[in-house]
Amino acid sequence: MPCTTILVGKNAAYDGSTLAARNEDSTAGKFNPKKLAVVHPGDQPKTYRSVLSHVEIALPENPLRYTAMPNACGDEGIWGAAGVNACNVAMTATETITSNERVLAADPLVPLRPARDGQPETPGGIGEEDMVTLVLPYIRSAREGVLRLGSLLETYGTYEKNGIAFQDMDEIWWMETIGGHHWIARRVPDNAYVIMPNQLGINHFDLSDAFGAKREHLCAPDLREFIARHHLNLDAGSAFNPRLAFGSHSDADHVYNTPRAWYVLRYFNPTTFRWDGPGADFTPGSDNLPWCLTPEHKITPEDIKYVLSSHFQGTPYDPYALHGDPAMRGAFRPIGVNRNNFLSLTQLRPGLPESCRALEWVAFGSNVFNALIPLYANVSRMPDYFTNTGKTVTTENFYWTNRLIGALSDAAGSRCAAAVERYQLEVSAAAQAVLCRCERTPEWTAEDAADALREKANDEIAALVRERTEALLDTALYEASMAMKNSFSRSDG
Repeated sequence: MPCTTILVGKNAAYDGSTLAARNEDSTAGKFNPKKLAVVHPGDQPKTYRSVLSHVEIALPENPLRYTAMPNACGDEGIWGAAGVNACNVAMTATETITSNERVLAADPLVPLRPARDGQPETPGGIGEEDMVTLVLPYIRSAREGVLRLGSLLETYGTYEKNGIAFQDMDEIWWMETIGGHHWIARRVPDNAYVIMPNQLGINHFDLSDAFGAKREHLCAPDLREFIARHHLNLDAGSAFNPRLAFGSHSDADHVYNTPRAWYVLRYFNPTTFRWDGPGADFTPGSDNLPWCLTPEHKITPEDIKYVLSSHFQGTPYDPYALHGDPAMRGAFRPIGVNRNNFLSLTQLRPGLPESCRALEWVAFGSNVFNALIPLYANVSRMPDYFTNTGKTVTTENFYWTNRLIGALSDAAGSRCAAAVERYQLEVSAAAQAVLCRCERTPEWTAEDAADALREKANDEIAALVRERTEALLDTALYEASMAMKNSFSRSDG
């Protein structure tokens, strides 16, 4: 799926947390309702069967409890998307990435082949539908996540090109699939952040480390031979650039992908490079944008929400701009797009009791018009307002209410902008105030009491979020109604 991912090492974050966030976006012309779920060990299947590829995989015993962001309608499978398990290990899967003809010829993808002409069906490999369910309940570190998924890719293959992030208290790893069975993964530096916009992104990979100490780099066991056999190393020097070898730099990338990375890098490193004008170091069409940078200021969840809601504000490319060259507006694909399904940000916080460290920040619908809400992840249930999404449009849950707000606010233009901005500030501050108050109580360090406190805090957050979200919906409906084309100023009185 079209997505945007941001990963923040612990020394680049404001409080020493590791931060991993991703927008899941529907494909063009489609919307996928999503919900937040807690999956208990008894709910995890013993044998997994993919709806899309029909591959069947036996799963290990003793799965961990974990959260997930599955599709609300199960006709295409689970699509667990993002979550954190009871050992404070998180995963977000997947971001669709790019490749090139040479790689796909050398190691073809593994699609489902239906029965035909007397030949039986051949199952396909694994994909975005499957990965969280297959991996997250069974890992106790980010590195373990890379190795488990890597083994599954080598065994079953994949029918698509994906990037996956794994996160624990100390490390974040970014993994990219290469062809049908190969993969690489690189550890995000502790003092850096990474922005990924639907492209194969790693631009430097130390093969000596990957086949030696494995401190910062991991890969498929035959990757070296694969590269040599198919002449995939195109770098003129001794370094190896996976983006050049395995990725793409098409004209479509320069409209759809690289501008998103350019905007985020420009936001976090405004004076490190020159981003605008004829002498710019990097432009929206640059193929050599850095994969990771040390930010000029420590990164907060609010920063992540802002950039993952971006529509190129402050540039000529903003589709909502009221001035500038109309031909430039909407030239590039925004990050905060109409097809945002959800934004999930996992924050793993140091210095707290183990069961209280994981926060899962959640937003549904188009990020331009929604708010990012923190919830305790290590709980046995989530509030109904975040979990009861169905196929039918309703104001009884956070997903559909946000979809309605987005469509109405976009139609009303600037008439809703101030109300949306106030809502985003106030509801996030109110939700965080609940966390602050809860974590100051003496009972917080008692594990038996803390479990109940976390669920109570989540319920309180859900109640205040619902009240303020419904108030914003009322405002958005009024403003959109007043802007209708059939409006007329004279009343009947």
